[in-house]
Amino acid sequence: MTGERTDRTAGQSTEEARRRRAGRNRYYDGPVTDHFDGEVFFNPGGTPPRGFRDVLKWQLTDRGTKWPKRFDSAHPPAKPGPRADDGELHVAMVGHATMLLQTAGLNILTDPVWSERVSPFRFIGPKRRNAPGIAFDDLPPIDLILLTHNHYDHLDLATLKRLYEDHDPLVLTPLGNDTIVRASIPDMRMTIGDWGDRVDVGDGVAIHFEPCHHWSARGGRDRRMALWAAFVIETPTGRIYHIGDTGFHDGLHYRNALEKHGDFRLALLPIGAYEPSWFMRDYHQNPAEAVEGMLACGAQFAIGHHWGTFRLTNEGIDEPARTLAKALAAKKIDGDRFRTLFPGEVWQLP
Repeated sequence: MTGERTDRTAGQSTEEARRRRAGRNRYYDGPVTDHFDGEVFFNPGGTPPRGFRDVLKWQLTDRGTKWPKRFDSAHPPAKPGPRADDGELHVAMVGHATMLLQTAGLNILTDPVWSERVSPFRFIGPKRRNAPGIAFDDLPPIDLILLTHNHYDHLDLATLKRLYEDHDPLVLTPLGNDTIVRASIPDMRMTIGDWGDRVDVGDGVAIHFEPCHHWSARGGRDRRMALWAAFVIETPTGRIYHIGDTGFHDGLHYRNALEKHGDFRLALLPIGAYEPSWFMRDYHQNPAEAVEGMLACGAQFAIGHHWGTFRLTNEGIDEPARTLAKALAAKKIDGDRFRTLFPGEVWQLP
């Protein structure tokens, strides 16, 4: 397995860059680029994450829609086969942004979370409202993990440790996130990438690291010290575009993905955590924007994720799915092209 790296050094001397970075970024030490200023990562042409005053304003003025304690679907937990047959693409929903992709002889997990809470603490923080759609012991052999960024609802160290012990998968993740993982799991196999990098997996499969409009943090003192990314999965059964979290950003990254890679068989797009809009819109797209993104990147099919499992923002638990259905109808797009899977549901793509 090989990786192709692109050097985006912006003319800064090594010693000057080293002095600027010294002691400031605990996760990553690398050259200045068009999205790394020597200390933190940023979205070119975008906005930084909102500060404490805006967080306080949100929490004090708008508590949002209450969620039920449980939101279980009628689907029993899935029990996937060992591999998908040649030419097939299966997607099983585990919950939130965690999905199992089976194609081209590979089993791939996105942002795996089997924990009860997504939080630095075990006793407080967003709690799971439904059981994982695949029991952990029913997982097939996991080959690859795509880890998009370090927020707790995407990077769960307890789950990664279980996967390491039982499956020893290769983790692909953007710059700086390896430091977080290896602090807890020193021997985890990892390949680190910057936007624009490519990793050849073999047998016609390659993984591309691509931009999305988001940010990162594990606490209050490490904002944007690790990079965030989307992934393009290039396979003999078609291209897959996976985004863990993103703001719509006028559809720029969707259009660029189409121009660079061509159209997609499947796009895995976040549709939740978008209210209140004044606070969230720069970093979480809403369902109507996800539909625009599907069209802009030329995706034949799409799956909406990042909803219905962990309450992170103000919209109701099923509001993203209902709003997505209305947005598809407004565009006269068949709902079978852009689906919202419940935990345990499996889609064998046409």
